[in-house]
Amino acid sequence: MGEEVAQQEFSREDRTRYREKVRRCLDVFARMLRDARFDADDPMTGLEIELNLVDDEGNPSLKSSEALGAIADPSFQTELGQFNLEINVPPKQLHRHGFTAFEEGVRTSLNAAEENARAVGAHLVMIGILPTLSEGHMSPATISPNPRYHLLSDQILAARGEDIVIDIAGVERLRTTSDSIVPEAACTSTQFHVQVSPENFPAYWNASQAIAGVQLALGANSPVLLGKELWRETRIALFEQATDTRSEELKAQGVRPRVWFGERWINSIFDLFEENVRYFPALLPIVEDEDPAAVFEKGETPHLAELRLHNGTIYRWNRPVYDVVHGTPHLRVENRVLPAGPTVADTMANAAFYFGLVRTLAEHERPLWSQMSFSAAEENFHVAARQGIEANVYWPGVGQVPATELVVRRLLPMARAGLDAWGVDAEERDRLLGIIEQRCLTGQNGASWFADRMHRHLESTDDRMDALRTTLNEYRAHMHTNEPVHTWE
Repeated sequence: MGEEVAQQEFSREDRTRYREKVRRCLDVFARMLRDARFDADDPMTGLEIELNLVDDEGNPSLKSSEALGAIADPSFQTELGQFNLEINVPPKQLHRHGFTAFEEGVRTSLNAAEENARAVGAHLVMIGILPTLSEGHMSPATISPNPRYHLLSDQILAARGEDIVIDIAGVERLRTTSDSIVPEAACTSTQFHVQVSPENFPAYWNASQAIAGVQLALGANSPVLLGKELWRETRIALFEQATDTRSEELKAQGVRPRVWFGERWINSIFDLFEENVRYFPALLPIVEDEDPAAVFEKGETPHLAELRLHNGTIYRWNRPVYDVVHGTPHLRVENRVLPAGPTVADTMANAAFYFGLVRTLAEHERPLWSQMSFSAAEENFHVAARQGIEANVYWPGVGQVPATELVVRRLLPMARAGLDAWGVDAEERDRLLGIIEQRCLTGQNGASWFADRMHRHLESTDDRMDALRTTLNEYRAHMHTNEPVHTWE
């Protein structure tokens, strides 16, 4: 989504041509799923982390361009807000000490980036929502200068026809409006990618959906927005509302939202791309020159640019990805559930839990999703976003159970077996899953630590923003130690 665009306005003809081209791409994609060879023999895993920028006091720093220039590392890229950056970590195979390589690479890159960004008065923070954001940061002036972000904002507002309303009721209540999608920039996430074959994609996607609520309960790290304590993972509600193109009337008609959990288990990756084309109008109707059918009939691999761009403007929490590397196509599940942080060690533990558990469930002889309604998985997701590590979730054969108890008693052994199936080193496996276990036993994750610490500071001051800055600076100091959040005082 960060690629440059030249076109800034679209005609009715542009939209008609784009719809026709997307449908041609979808037809070719269906043929490829039947006849093409996808790269899945030795699957890769991937990792992206979105970051916030703050100044010395802990206030948002609108210096993403200056920070990128100082960092001078192509792994770091712009994000939607001027107070954001993203790091794209090179993909790894887990059986080749992948977690160690991920962790060492991310820590080295982040440490170097922090040192270089400091020279321009910026510091990196891994947290789901920057707690010190204020209403003044929620304006179009804070969107990154990349033309595509401004164009996307304009198109979403035009489709909606009115300002975006953010209305979240949690511990406290927040209601505000925005004339751009900059509130989306407040949401910084960690994204896990797992490469799969076309045959295995449905099982991995369904499994990812089924465990999304448990992931959120363990990894919640976004308890504050615009000075208000809301959900433990407020990022979920904020992202759903900040990119909503529907008016109230369209919501009442049952029109699907662009930030979407989904509505059913699937039998093919084609189901998801077909839904995207059938339900959602184009936001960025940019047509490329490639004739996908002609390319495929020549025995080459089409890039399906329009289908991929359209897919990138529909924000499923587990997104299907079609990509081409060195002329060979592959498919990935992009798990977008978790916030950033609190530490690299916590991020790696979250990754180990996800990659291990999703493999066990996807390859189990009796699929979990045959025992669980899709609506139950969605309910788990939103309950966990609200309540975090204290959430009770539904699990087949168990019923309603504390998420932490479910993880310790049932899911950690499954994750362990899945990591063994990936060929992960036993020492890596036990160290990272041990972090998950201790997080469950202590009942402390990023959101609970931040909220508890903030309340402690509020006992000695009436200035909430001062308490938030103090808490955030303590958070950042802990983050740099790379000690997992369950150990933080």
